[in-house]
Amino acid sequence: MAPDASPHSTILILGGSYSGISTAHYLLKHVLPRLSSSYQVVLISPSAHAMCRPACPRALISDEFFNQDKLFVDIATQFAQYPGERFRFIHGSAVSLNSEGRTVSIAPVSSDVNAAPTVEIITFYALVIATGASTPSSLLGFNSGGRESLRENWSVIRKALPSTKSIVIAGGGPTGIETAGELGEYLNGRAGWFTSKLENPKVKITVVSAGAQILPILRPGLAKKAEDMLAKFGVTVLKSTRIVSMSPQISGGSLENLVTNTTITLSNGETIETDLYIPATGTTPNTAFIPKALLTADGRVSTDTQTLRITNFSATPRIYSIGDCSSAFRPAVHNILSAVPILVANMKKDLLLAEGDQATGNDRLFKEDTREMQMVPIGRSMGVGAAMGWALPSWMVWLVKGRDYWLWTTGGLWSGKHWAKES
Repeated sequence: MAPDASPHSTILILGGSYSGISTAHYLLKHVLPRLSSSYQVVLISPSAHAMCRPACPRALISDEFFNQDKLFVDIATQFAQYPGERFRFIHGSAVSLNSEGRTVSIAPVSSDVNAAPTVEIITFYALVIATGASTPSSLLGFNSGGRESLRENWSVIRKALPSTKSIVIAGGGPTGIETAGELGEYLNGRAGWFTSKLENPKVKITVVSAGAQILPILRPGLAKKAEDMLAKFGVTVLKSTRIVSMSPQISGGSLENLVTNTTITLSNGETIETDLYIPATGTTPNTAFIPKALLTADGRVSTDTQTLRITNFSATPRIYSIGDCSSAFRPAVHNILSAVPILVANMKKDLLLAEGDQATGNDRLFKEDTREMQMVPIGRSMGVGAAMGWALPSWMVWLVKGRDYWLWTTGGLWSGKHWAKES
């Protein structure tokens, strides 16, 4: 079945971060110019800006660490290079998906706070779900709102830090450990070269981790090395421990709760009085608008791990998913960048088949690299990590990621220069 008779059949992409922006550039550069039918890529994002989210653990402390014009970039500006009939950007959020009727209802974001809410229904010919995931803390990403909302939250924290005496961070994954390291060095300084632990830190910083080791993707020796580095900044790590209650009960997603004196009770029976609580215990897929029939038990889009089409593709053709909202692979930027050319190649094949071209070749198949691969900066000059199964020295983790938390890579991604050549 060829596209409908409208001037431009819509390829709809939901999500304006690594997955969505990369997919849009790749389509516009390497696929649309080679198709006989006319398509328009429509990109939807609840934020008008893209940002380097991995940089949040350091960026939340001060603007001095990053060039803000590089940390946050205007999405529409990145796509001004394409003709208007080929691309459209909508600043809004998806509120419902009708996969059978092939429509998505979009709530546009209005600058007028007094304006009545509106909904735009977009009919799509092909759909890419790349809505990502939300962090449990409003300090660590675009959860509700965009750049200004996040910066407002950072402002609250920055004003409170000089008088803060105790911080609890829940979560022993990379984000929690990186946040602990950044705050530890900033607030406490660092122990001397021949001292393994910073005695009497100005601010008591505690990481509470349910796992038997922090950084579970890395080997135990690297996890232990990370603990030793944190100790130099006065950070204490509690493993195999959970937070069982808080008084008062707070969450990390509310502005008024960011800085609240709280008593935290742990599963080991201990209690901690803290001025600042930062939850960093994983993410939640942004898939509330998607019918449950298309989701896995953990809320991600049920996706074929090789083709990146949704698993019930035959019933609802030309729908794909990629990134943190997808079940196709472990959330990681390197996986996303490897998957984008695969997804777009298979989409191109599906579009050509719909146009009547039967000689489009086989599917391209994605294979996740499951080797040990993760880099975790600890403060501004140290870190632990591994690449392709090989442990990395601390200086290399700093060189590749710790200098600026990948900011050196994002300019080419947001502008599309990274995708100048077809893979």
